[in-house]
Amino acid sequence: MQKNASDNSDYIVDYSPNENDNKIDLGQIIAILMANKWFIALITGIVLLIGTAKAFIDSPVYKTDALLQVEAQSQGLRTLEPGGVLQKNEIPVMAEVELISSRMVLEETIKNLNLDIIAKPKYFPIIGEAVARRFVRNNEEKISNALFGQTRYAWGGESIRIDTFTVPSHLLNKNFMLIAGEQGHFRLMYENQMILEGEVGKLVNKQLKDKQQSVTLLVSLLKSRPDTEFSVMRQSEDSAIIDFKKNFAVSEKGKLTRILELTLEADNPQLAVQILNEVVDIYISQNVEKKSAKAQKTLEFLEKQIPLLKAQLDEATTALNDYRSRSGSIDITIETQSILESVVKIKTEITQLQQKRDELREKFTQSHPSILAVDKQINRLQGQLETLDQKIEVLPETQQAILKLTRDVNVNTELYTALLGNAQASRVEKAAAMADVRIVDYATLSTLPVKPKKALIIAVSFILGLFSSIALIFINKILFRGVEDPSLIERKLHIPIYVTIPHSVNQEKLSKKLHKSHYSRKSNDLLVLAVQNKDDLAIESLRNLRTTLHFSFSENIIMIASPSPDSGKSFVAINLAVVLADAGKKVLLIDGDMRKGFIHNILGVDRKTGLSELISDVESNAAPLLDEAIHKLPIANLDFISTGAIPNNPSELLLHKQFGYLLESLSKSYDYVIINSPPVLAVTDATIIGCMCDATLMVVRAGHHPMQDLEQSTKRLTQAGVRLKGLVFNDLPESSYEYNKYAYHYHDEKSN
Repeated sequence: MQKNASDNSDYIVDYSPNENDNKIDLGQIIAILMANKWFIALITGIVLLIGTAKAFIDSPVYKTDALLQVEAQSQGLRTLEPGGVLQKNEIPVMAEVELISSRMVLEETIKNLNLDIIAKPKYFPIIGEAVARRFVRNNEEKISNALFGQTRYAWGGESIRIDTFTVPSHLLNKNFMLIAGEQGHFRLMYENQMILEGEVGKLVNKQLKDKQQSVTLLVSLLKSRPDTEFSVMRQSEDSAIIDFKKNFAVSEKGKLTRILELTLEADNPQLAVQILNEVVDIYISQNVEKKSAKAQKTLEFLEKQIPLLKAQLDEATTALNDYRSRSGSIDITIETQSILESVVKIKTEITQLQQKRDELREKFTQSHPSILAVDKQINRLQGQLETLDQKIEVLPETQQAILKLTRDVNVNTELYTALLGNAQASRVEKAAAMADVRIVDYATLSTLPVKPKKALIIAVSFILGLFSSIALIFINKILFRGVEDPSLIERKLHIPIYVTIPHSVNQEKLSKKLHKSHYSRKSNDLLVLAVQNKDDLAIESLRNLRTTLHFSFSENIIMIASPSPDSGKSFVAINLAVVLADAGKKVLLIDGDMRKGFIHNILGVDRKTGLSELISDVESNAAPLLDEAIHKLPIANLDFISTGAIPNNPSELLLHKQFGYLLESLSKSYDYVIINSPPVLAVTDATIIGCMCDATLMVVRAGHHPMQDLEQSTKRLTQAGVRLKGLVFNDLPESSYEYNKYAYHYHDEKSN
């Protein structure tokens, strides 16, 4: 019965790539999707269900906004500019955006509204908050009863407000638990340790264990059932600002409009309006205070200078009067009068520039360009003053004296008058200080939430579920790379595929019935597809294989093998034996898988006294034993030999020469002997059995085997001398493009 390896010379494995291997077949893609339509529907449904639940469970978020207009120019009085000229400065819009978002504004807002104190009820996981919201909508003033006996959770109507909560620095940003008690009493817990006890409306202060730090708490409102738990936290300034900025935004509305839009998102619309309006008020107030502070600073500087100039003016006036009293009436010539006016004007300008320089020095360093420009002007005027002083020196002594005294009086009078005017202007500016930004719209209450966007979430969930399921299918296909195209196997291995067997739903039902522990089999009840559903399309395919065997095979001992488990070789072996027997052939089915064979379960016979016993005891005149091992099935012309007792050494047992004698003897009594073998790649049993058989058919399951496994299986069989006649392509989905092609071809041949 041994076959020569040269019999397989026609079946050489081709490892060279084919130009069609990388082509994308749209029909095959559609077939893959159709074959996995229930998986796609399941994953899509699960993701859609999760998304829908999220859309209705998530807390609604409300958005409110306010509008501010930045003035194009800000007018500030330059009090020490000669002539009292008004200065105009452009206000950058982006600077205002940064100021509104600055710590200066946000810290004061957080402090005023106690936003750094977080207190909220503890809800039942996942659904608790949604249940509480629904209850509040229907019962505004009531408190819900505890569901599922969970009194620790809030179920609707609970509320809390904490006005004061101070903790040591190491307890900032830590979660405390406040447990409501009877008649307004409560307990504050941290890490299952009670920190303090208190009553609503009363300030409670408790020293900690180290006696150097304390916790202070004032609960102004607590509405709940007893035993309800609330989460309480005191945030640090940085954490509070970071959390605030997550939901707060400032931006210019449009381009170059100088309109600023302030937006805030929160789950409480009333609180959102209160917070945003507080931000607006604080910013406007700080803007006004900044302008008022500038005017106040200028006024303080002027009020320091006025008394000094008043004293200088009085002193100069007294000196001039005394000189006139001593010298009598002295007339000033026209030339002297002209020099006097020029000197007074220059001295006044120099003094004003020096005062301006003093003011700038409070803001800038000595090398600042503004100070250098003032110094340059002073030096120029000093040069002009020196020229006039030279002219004064040539005048008569009395003219010089009266000119100098008159000059001092006029200069001090000019400066004193100017300072009085500037001081009055600063007072007016301080009293009439207005912000550079005006409020266009305050924040108003929003009744429609902006989040969650239910329709969008549901749509995205559907799309995500659909694409995720499709992606999983193709990722699994890419990673596993099971061959689903019979023509690809033929091109690669150069081995004919005798038949393509479609997936059978009826076989699924039979398999489930077989695996039911409570299923009671009736006598002569064979759970075989070819017996239970003779018209199944899979059985039609096996009849096609029967025809091929009748016309193409002269051998009668046929091994049914497969590369790996779960390929369907037992299904093919059993049903092929049945359809051969139905055609009037005398058939013997042998379960040669002496490791995990289970055909006896399907056929409803005992395992004992089977192939292992026949091989072991064949030397001792085993004719009675053979009669006992052959089971007569309730199908005409079909007998069966089970595996027998599972041996410790199946491979060594199969190598015994008596196995060949047994097969040769049986082949003379039957038209076909069909042997179900173990998987080729799993153990060596298949190659041993195949060498004893006339022909071998290898069952390949669609999408189950990578091409490498098929190549390795073919190589292992051919190298061992097994005559591999062809392949059986099993379990191809009915929606597959390739299956339809083969099915149409089969039906066309049948109709012809």
